[in-house]
Amino acid sequence: MEDHVKTVTNTCSFAGIKPIMVDLPYPPTQVKDKNPVYANLLSMDYCGSVSEMSAITQYINNENRLFCADCPVSKTILGIAMAEMMHLQKLGELITLLGGSVDFVAKRPDGKRKMWTPEYLTIPEHPKKMLAADIESERAAINQYRSHIHMIKDAGVCAVLSRIIQDEEYHIFILQSLSKEMEG
Repeated sequence: MEDHVKTVTNTCSFAGIKPIMVDLPYPPTQVKDKNPVYANLLSMDYCGSVSEMSAITQYINNENRLFCADCPVSKTILGIAMAEMMHLQKLGELITLLGGSVDFVAKRPDGKRKMWTPEYLTIPEHPKKMLAADIESERAAINQYRSHIHMIKDAGVCAVLSRIIQDEEYHIFILQSLSKEMEG
């Protein structure tokens, strides 16, 4: 008896995908002085429940689950994930310059430390719900960055966080547009 093997091939090409971000330069990555309090605040942006690490992982998971069904949306999500990776890299540089450590442990102001976990992610099955979860995550990140900007009195750090917010706002616009396309 002959075995029948079904082969499924990915026809969605990811060649040439670039980060989806605002077409503006990032300010220099610089800090006034070492400041462990600021480094700890940024560790929450780096790998806390609302963080670039969470965003990257959530986007890559969504992209992996969508690439066969909706190649254009999958490519867009991958481009957003790439921008989030750049944010993670910028935050890591700032944390290091501030004298902190990049170790996937968020150091909260109350002294509690929590290692990053995929439990932070929202992973719905339906594509439209995936986009809604991504939009909500972007909004939460913007709110957290704004809160940290008010707490941090270092113009160099705040300039980078403000620039990251611009990308996050653009991501919301893109995700809302994708969501509307799914309705139509």
